[in-house]
Amino acid sequence: MPGKSPKKSAPLEQSLGDALRRLRDRERVSIRTLASKCGFSPSFISQVELNQASPSLASLERIATGLGVTLGEFFLTAERSGPALVRSSHRLVLQSGWSSSQIESLGSPGIGNRLEALLVTIRPEGTSGKRMYPSNTELFAMVLAGSVRLKLPDGTQVLRRGDAITIPAGTPHRWENKGTRDVQLLKITPR
Repeated sequence: MPGKSPKKSAPLEQSLGDALRRLRDRERVSIRTLASKCGFSPSFISQVELNQASPSLASLERIATGLGVTLGEFFLTAERSGPALVRSSHRLVLQSGWSSSQIESLGSPGIGNRLEALLVTIRPEGTSGKRMYPSNTELFAMVLAGSVRLKLPDGTQVLRRGDAITIPAGTPHRWENKGTRDVQLLKITPR
């Protein structure tokens, strides 16, 4: 119809529990074994798979590490190959209710890609976890919107729109949104 704008399609959302189950099955890891590797109880892992519990971003990273994958590989479970171009309306999205956050895959998660780019949105009063947690790889992050607190072993930094930081592998850190607006972070890590 003339004068109507094209309908924007919703982002492709997948259940965190379904993605975890697929990855665990692919890696042939039992719930008990995964829980032991991550330092969680088997019941917590089961609750995540059944979408009855929503892990924090830090807990999700621990689960991914226990499976031997990156956060971005959770997106691989939805679709093995995709176009090199990822339209904003077709990004794969994971929600973390506990952390009040959302993770979107910005790249095509294909085999051979050396970088993983994620858009992390942390809502007001949201956080990446209860305590600081080290990532296994170097992390580059840039604040695209809002203001976020980054807790590091030597103190807390406040990063605002346009600020960027590179965090060495193994450095414990924690993101906190103490503001009243959503924070958006661009996170890039090597695979």
